[in-house]
Amino acid sequence: MRRVLGSQGQLFRVRPRLSRLRPMHLKPGLRYETTEAAASKPFRLDEGPRNPAVKIINQGISVESGPRSKRNYLPGLWLRDNCRCMECVNQDTMQRNVETFKIPPTITPKDVRWQRDHEGGLRVTWPDGHESQYPWRFISNYLDHDYQELDDPKPIFFDGKIAENPPSVDYNRVMLPDDSGVAELLEKIKRHGFAFVDNTPYEDPQDTKRLLERISFIRETHYGGFYDFTPDLSMADTAYTNIALPAHTDTTYFTDPAGLQSFHLLSHTPAPGSAAAPDGESGSEGPQGGASLLVDGFAVADDLKRNHPHLYKILAKVRLPWHASGNKGITIAPDKRYPVLELDQDTGELHRIRWNNDDRGVVPWDDEYSPEQWYEAARVWDATLRSHFQCWIQLEPGRVLIFDNWRVLHGRSAFTGIRRICGAYINRDDYISRWRNTNLEPWEVRKIIG
Repeated sequence: MRRVLGSQGQLFRVRPRLSRLRPMHLKPGLRYETTEAAASKPFRLDEGPRNPAVKIINQGISVESGPRSKRNYLPGLWLRDNCRCMECVNQDTMQRNVETFKIPPTITPKDVRWQRDHEGGLRVTWPDGHESQYPWRFISNYLDHDYQELDDPKPIFFDGKIAENPPSVDYNRVMLPDDSGVAELLEKIKRHGFAFVDNTPYEDPQDTKRLLERISFIRETHYGGFYDFTPDLSMADTAYTNIALPAHTDTTYFTDPAGLQSFHLLSHTPAPGSAAAPDGESGSEGPQGGASLLVDGFAVADDLKRNHPHLYKILAKVRLPWHASGNKGITIAPDKRYPVLELDQDTGELHRIRWNNDDRGVVPWDDEYSPEQWYEAARVWDATLRSHFQCWIQLEPGRVLIFDNWRVLHGRSAFTGIRRICGAYINRDDYISRWRNTNLEPWEVRKIIG
């Protein structure tokens, strides 16, 4: 551990640089670029002001800013803590090397200059001689905003018509080692909420497992990890029966519900003792039904917000208990009560849907709304879920369905015969990380740290 002389004669420690360490490859196919491969986006000189007024003031700096800016002052402690040079931040892991609380709270820049090189921005010299450079993109963001906003693509809403031409990617493309197919698959899911992977081998479910692992780790739950099942009530969940299931999201009872969910119909055969229908006919004793239902919950919520804003507000305000209590020795509930529509705390936009009426607990009294008002809102929500927003698609061997469980509700029609289905859950954080690193430029990926 090295000691570095800070401003005003004080010492603070800097953790040793790890620049020679290479990033760990946690999973085959997951891309993790080194700093050399992840160079910053080139700065255009027209992105910032030509000659901004910059001066040291009150243990910080003031910067000329536009009329819509929220501030024109940045404190010295904040600037020093956010130096991104190779000494202060490990360039492979982007982890801070400086011990923040060893920096004097009254640290004041010694000199500040406007730079007009390939990155632009401010160059600050500190009392101990250390120099920090802050690109104008970074400075202007915090003059105009309170935090770094991430540029997520706007969702493309869908309804029942999407069944005619659903988003899909070929299996062989997804399995390419260059990750271009993974990027395409995840971009389709991010925008549309779901996608199919066509021409997937179905003789061995392990091929489906390997496909899903191209995205990320498979999530373990009390039902296990990768699932391969036929109707079986010993699992104590209606998903393992052959009855119809209305539109719902899975794992509402987890604090962190599953991010992605997948289904691959491996086979659909007659039940033992029944006669299969002749080819081309829909005999009453052959395998029938089991069409998959997809509903864009974000589209339904948007419809509710536009046509019944007071009901939308109720579903976003009233927090409900959720649970999983069917299996012996298992009683799972989230860390707290959650509403059906969870909104982003910063933007107020819809963030996640949590809806499974079977797993819902007792509707509580809210400080603003009564249970009767919640039932009214939920009744309209349920009716809208059952409207033209329903997309019905028959699963078939070789076609894997993957969807965003935070956005897309799923269900099925009742069926006869024996269906064998495999699939898995994938964590939301892992899915979004993989999407970022296969679809965004490195400088965009690094926005998550500010």
